[in-house]
Amino acid sequence: MKKNIAIIMGGYSSEYEISLKSGNVVYESLDNTKYNLFRIHIFKNKWVYVDADDQEFPIDKNDFSISLNGSKTNFDCVFNAIHGSPGEDGFMQAYFKLINLPQTSCSMYQAALTFNKRDCLSVLKPYGIKTAESFYLNLGDHVNEDAIIKKVGLPCFVKANKAGSSFGITKVYKKDELQNAVDVAFVEDDEIIIESFLDGIEVSVGVITYKGEVKVLPITEIVTENDFFDYKAKYLGESQEITPARITKVQEDKVNKIAKQVYEILKMTGFSRSEYIFKDGEPHLLEVNTVPGFTRASILPQQAAAAGISLKELFGNAIEEALK
Repeated sequence: MKKNIAIIMGGYSSEYEISLKSGNVVYESLDNTKYNLFRIHIFKNKWVYVDADDQEFPIDKNDFSISLNGSKTNFDCVFNAIHGSPGEDGFMQAYFKLINLPQTSCSMYQAALTFNKRDCLSVLKPYGIKTAESFYLNLGDHVNEDAIIKKVGLPCFVKANKAGSSFGITKVYKKDELQNAVDVAFVEDDEIIIESFLDGIEVSVGVITYKGEVKVLPITEIVTENDFFDYKAKYLGESQEITPARITKVQEDKVNKIAKQVYEILKMTGFSRSEYIFKDGEPHLLEVNTVPGFTRASILPQQAAAAGISLKELFGNAIEEALK
């Protein structure tokens, strides 16, 4: 009997448009001879099932069900394709846990922890995971430019602490640019992380649970035409994403080991994609994403393809792992 699979997409953050693209690729790629597939849009003002004719049917939030032609449809599993809140920060994970509905991403605590860059890096540092120097600000804090520059130097990156797709991030070269960069970041979040600039090769490493085993996918090298891997570089083609990365075997082994270690330290399940920059030959962790892009142009699907895993297999495996 075919399983009913809800593919959730959209979300409450600036990433909702990217999430809709990811969710639709998942919908088009999954095996519809094996699963009954339902596109579910999650927005602040509505949770709805969207059928093939773009008609909308409301979700009953009591049990995440829908009514079609007078009959109730429940789901066997949820494929989570929401980037940002509430799909990547633990809220949807907690909700599905409460109603006992399996879902493809990591659990609530892991999602909340990894979505908070500051907390995630703090948890990993005692394990010897190298990171950039950082300075933290909360909304309302006094911005002491001299103290910030003394800690992280120039140039530096000012980032929204809980945001993705490079929203709310600025590279700062001069002291008098700091305040504006802080203001930009606070549009996205009420917490900020300011990090030292790491000059080196940037790589992205996908780690997934595949057929019951933790699997590190082929590494992607990020070569951007822009000043850093910003929104335009990620989504508007202003970068090269080279898989497999042009790095030495020693570098590959180091970053593979660390990426797997991070996945296991954090007790991750499902998908993850973490970013590293090599400084003095050592990989420094930038962040961990637990609902990475799933479009055909996205990094993790590129890595899966390089490993000989089709999108149908990649997404189907996530559902089968969740159903276990």
